[in-house]
Formats: sequence, C-alpha cells, structure tokens
Amino acid sequence: MRRSASESAQSATKITRRGLIVAGVQLGFIGILGARMRYMQVEQADEFRLLADENRINIRLIPPARGQIFDRNGTVIAENEPSYRITMVREDAGDVNTVIARLSTLVELDDDDLNRALVEMQRSAPFLPVTIADRITWEELSRVAANAPALPGITPEVGLSRRYPLGVDFAHVAGYVGPVSQRDLDRIEDPDQLLRIPRFQIGKVGVEANYEDLLRGKAGAKRVEVNAVGRVMRELDRREGNSGANVQLTVDHKLQNYVQARLGEESASVVVMDLERGDLLAIASSPTYDPNKFVRGISIADYAFLRDNDHRPLASKTVQDAYPPGSTFKMVTALAALEEGVITAEDTVHCPGHLEVSGRRFHCWKRAGHGHMNLEQSLRESCDVYYYDLALKIGIEKISEMARKLGMDERHDIPMSAVTSGLAPTKEWKKRTRGQDWVIGDTVNASIGQGFVLSSPLHLAVMTARLATGRSVTPRLINTIDGIAQPSGIGEDLGLSENNLRKIRKAMYTVSNNRRGTAYGSRIIEDGFRMAGKTGTSQVRNISLAERARGVTRNEDLPWERRDHALFVNFAPYDNPEIAVAVVVEHGGGGSTTAAPIARDVTLQALYGDDPPLSAYPAKDRTRVRDMQKRLRELRPNTDKDGKSRA
Repeated sequence: MRRSASESAQSATKITRRGLIVAGVQLGFIGILGARMRYMQVEQADEFRLLADENRINIRLIPPARGQIFDRNGTVIAENEPSYRITMVREDAGDVNTVIARLSTLVELDDDDLNRALVEMQRSAPFLPVTIADRITWEELSRVAANAPALPGITPEVGLSRRYPLGVDFAHVAGYVGPVSQRDLDRIEDPDQLLRIPRFQIGKVGVEANYEDLLRGKAGAKRVEVNAVGRVMRELDRREGNSGANVQLTVDHKLQNYVQARLGEESASVVVMDLERGDLLAIASSPTYDPNKFVRGISIADYAFLRDNDHRPLASKTVQDAYPPGSTFKMVTALAALEEGVITAEDTVHCPGHLEVSGRRFHCWKRAGHGHMNLEQSLRESCDVYYYDLALKIGIEKISEMARKLGMDERHDIPMSAVTSGLAPTKEWKKRTRGQDWVIGDTVNASIGQGFVLSSPLHLAVMTARLATGRSVTPRLINTIDGIAQPSGIGEDLGLSENNLRKIRKAMYTVSNNRRGTAYGSRIIEDGFRMAGKTGTSQVRNISLAERARGVTRNEDLPWERRDHALFVNFAPYDNPEIAVAVVVEHGGGGSTTAAPIARDVTLQALYGDDPPLSAYPAKDRTRVRDMQKRLRELRPNTDKDGKSRA
C-alpha cells in the first residue's frame, strides 16, 4: 500500500529524532569516556606511574653481618666465615639431571641434600634458585666457576655463616645459631622480615638467643628490576645494612678451657666469679658439645647421642639445674643465728650422732657423733646435729630470710638459657604450692641444705661471694656491647655484722687448712693463695632404718645415678679475697673427695692465670698434679702458652 506524502514526512521526522537521540547518547558516552581518560591520565598519572613501577621494581632485603662475640681479653668466641654454596635455577638449566651429573664430577654431592633440593625444585617456581650443595670448599667453588659455560643454570655463591672457633668450651654460654623455623616465627609477635629469608640464621640458645636483636643487625636493601613473572632482570641500586653489635663477655677463655678439660667427662659444673665486679670468669658445664654442628642443622644420629646421654651434655648445669645445696648451706643457717643473737661463736652443742625431733631421729653423717661442737668446729667438721639444733632455735623464716639476702632465692639476670630460680622455702610457700602445713622436720632438713632447699651452682657462687665481701655482689656475664661497658655487679653493703661475717670466714678457712677440716686434703699451701671453703654432700635417695642398722651403703658401691651429689664452695685468697668458686659433681659421692680437688685446681689456675707451680700443692700431691697438668695441656688444643686461640 502506497503511503501518502504526509505519512512519509512524519516517518522521516521520527527517524531523524531517534537518530539524534542515539547520537546524543553516543556522544555523551564518548564524553564520559574522555573525561574518565583525562582523569586517569592527567589527575591520577602519578599514582598509576607508582603502581607500574611497583610491578616492575622489587625491593629485596640484604642480610647484615652478624655481630661477633669475644671473651674478656678479645679472643673470638663466635665469628662469621665465608660460606660457599652452589645453586641451580631450573628453567635455565634445561635438562636438570644432565647438569647435576656434570656438577657431580666437580663437587661431591650428598645424596640426602640432593634429594631434598630436587623436591624443593619441583615445589618452587622454575626461576627461583635452589641450593644444591652447601658449605663447599673454595677449591670446589673455583672448579665450578671455571666450568660455568658447561653448567647452565648453576651459580656459585658466597655468603656468611656462623663459626665457633673454640668449639665445645662456650657451647653452654655463647650458644649457637640455626636456620629460622616456623616455631621461631610463631614465638615472635612481629617478626623481622629478615627472618623470612631462606636459610637465615638466628640465635637458638645462650647469648646468641638472648641478644638476638642486637647481634642480628639491620638489613640493607636493593632495588631489582623484574619481568612480568617475577624473574630478576637487573639490579638498579643497593643500600647496605648495619652489622650487628659486637658483644664481649666477662669470661676468660683460657680459664674456661682449663675448667672444661679438668672436668673431663664428669657430669659436673663450675662457676668462677670475680669478687670486685661480679664478673663470671668461668661458667662451665660438662660434658659439653660442639655448637658448630647445630649451625646448619645437626644430624639425627648426632642429636640422638646428645639427647639420650645420661650425663645430659645439652643442659647448662651451672644455671639450669637446681640441687639441694647440702652442707654448703650451713653458713646460711649459722649466719642467721649469729645475726639474730640466739648463739655466740663459742656456744657449744653436743652431737651424739643424731637428734630426736617430734619422735623422729635426724642423723649426723658421723654415726658415732662429734661430741661438743662450737660454730667453728661444726663448720670445720660439718656436724649436722649442731645445725639441727640451730634450726629449732631460729626457725625457717629467719633461715630463708638470710638465704634470700645471700642471693639464693632469685633468678639471676644473665643471658644464658633456662636460668632457674633458687628456692629458700617458707611456711607460706609450702601451703601455697603443696597445700600442706609446714612441720618442724622441714625446718631441720632445711638447716643442712636438704628437704625443699634448692640452688644452682651459680647461686652457690653468689652466696660465697657475698659471704666473702659483705656486699650484694651480682653475677655479670656481659662486659661490653660495641665497646660500651655494661653495669657493674659490685653491689651494695648487705647490712650484716662484719664481726659475724669474719667468724663465718674464719670457720670456712679451717675447713681447708685445719687437719680436722673436711677439705684439708685439698688445701693450698702457698702463702697468699690459701682458700676458705666448705664441702657439701647432697643426698639423692632416702636411707632406710634397716640400711642404717646394717651400715649405710658406700657411694662407690651404688649405681652411678643413685650416688650423692658432691659440692664445694670457696673464696680465695683468704686474706684478700679475689674470686669465689662453686663446684657441683652430679653423683660424685663426697664433696671432700670429688668436688674439693677440682675447686682447688680451678682456684689456683684462676689466681695464677696459668698452670700454678707445684709448690702450691701439698708434697704428697705433686707427682699426681704434675702428671695431671701434662695430660690437661694435651687435652687443651684451643690455647697455646700465650693464651691465643689455636683453632
């Protein structure tokens, strides 16, 4: 049907109007796009330029050099050494097995390490380097570098690793470092990004762990250009970090080395403390271990040997273990009684070999008894009944108060692992921790360092130092940090009667220098070097009435783990005290026969600074001592005659 002219005109008008609307919408959309493009290209240009750079340029951390650890004389205890390793990038290597076969002709590859590397390679991005061989020699590194064209994807690298040149001597003090574990990261609230670098090492125990933040240093950074998949194309610039702080200990490495050799394979510990500043001159646990084995991860077999050894070489016995102090605690009880004025030094107590208390018989170590004993005699011959009697007169609260004053009920603040608190028990303590009332027998036991009383070798050294000086001498292990001296442990006056302290010191002198003294056999005879000490024997088992009736079994007839602990404490020289020494030999039997000879030898070595002359020893001991000194020199490879490190 043919449309009229008017209808055609109306239709054309509609089409034109619709076209204009569509054109308007299109123009509006184009305008919006244009405005948006202008906004993004002009007004937000800087922001998008920054985002583009971030996609193209990465910031990567540069690990700093770890701070070193030195002894008091500047001998290196922990240092950094070049560590050479071989890495492979899978995508650059092509045929991985062929390249590894070529590499094995140049470097000896450990099968376990190689298998771990291959597994890691499959899990990692193909452009990331994976360590194939670690801690290789310089010669091996050179061979790989010389054959680089035939080894695609292989890169020889140089880094830093921790080394302990004195080996076993400072394992329990300096500690060791090891690779960061997930457990380490979980323990830290806001871990440094350095800790996420593969194979990065941190302190695990000892000074290395306690001063980790200072020793680690501050990371540097480098800017690298990467492609779309994250592969490094080139390095743009770098900023080196700050090395960790150097830490100097108070320990003398020559003395520490001697003590470790003198203890041998005994399960024992020794603390030597300077009385002027509280410096720990030696703090040694035996047996020990080589911390270098932990740096890259100790083998399962080596760790199992250390873990299962009944002498516990991994334990820092000087600070970690707490023992009943035995008769070395008697000075505490005696001084408490003197300070309270309940006795004088001349008052005597009769010892028939036991004391009956509340229907229970408390025995003296000497079955027949000591007879009448005054203060000096009771310490000299270590009469137990004398102290049982004192305990009944003054009570546990006064005894524990004196123990706290002498530093035996606190956790001394030194940067070693698992430092324990001592225990000077009170009535309130037993009620709170055991849910039981205190009984008089507890006080009697505590008076001779048994029962609930506990102390570490460090506590015993501090107690002896305070008795010798009358000051609150505090143990000090850190001498300087980056050359800055750390606070002294000289301590304040304890407020004790100097007259009472002199009586205790004089009694301790007779222990070592009177023929009836329990440590007379381990005396020093050189004038000006004589020591004042106290023996101790700490029971680890109960002795039944039946056993007492037939005769107490001698320690040497018992299995090792059932023998008593042997203890000895001393200060020297008596006339002008310079050092305090504490020795604990686990299951060593008697303090006079086992611990006292060690303490005497260590004391002389500390005072002379080298092997003492034989004239310092009783004539009967000189042949044995000469042979011992010769043997110990052969066992001390870490120091020469001038005390310099040989390692």
